[in-house]
Amino acid sequence: QVQLVESGGGLVQAGGSLRLSCAASGRTFIGYAMAWFRQAPGKERLFVVGINWSADRTEYANSVKGRFTISRDNAKNTAYLQMNNLRPEDTAVYYCAARIGGIAPSTNYYNYWGQGTQVTVSS
Repeated sequence: QVQLVESGGGLVQAGGSLRLSCAASGRTFIGYAMAWFRQAPGKERLFVVGINWSADRTEYANSVKGRFTISRDNAKNTAYLQMNNLRPEDTAVYYCAARIGGIAPSTNYYNYWGQGTQVTVSS
């Protein structure tokens, strides 16, 4: 049973920081890209950032460039999302996802999903 489990969400004031973690288990994730998506109430789930298996390639949504940083520790099967200078518009449920192959900025290409973690940024 493949599982992706996110943690690290919470309530933070604008300008603050949070670090999300995504722990994968249930199979080997060699060759898998990892990504973070987010979904605000009443809106579609959108790509935030992705990282390939070897961590030598990343892609960021324009809205988070310069503020968010993705990383991964393959020995721990864990991906991280460091979020700095948070804004109220970053408020959403953040989902971790995994797919074999490269980064893809669409939900359609990901096989595995976590349950999501809430991030709320107050103004």
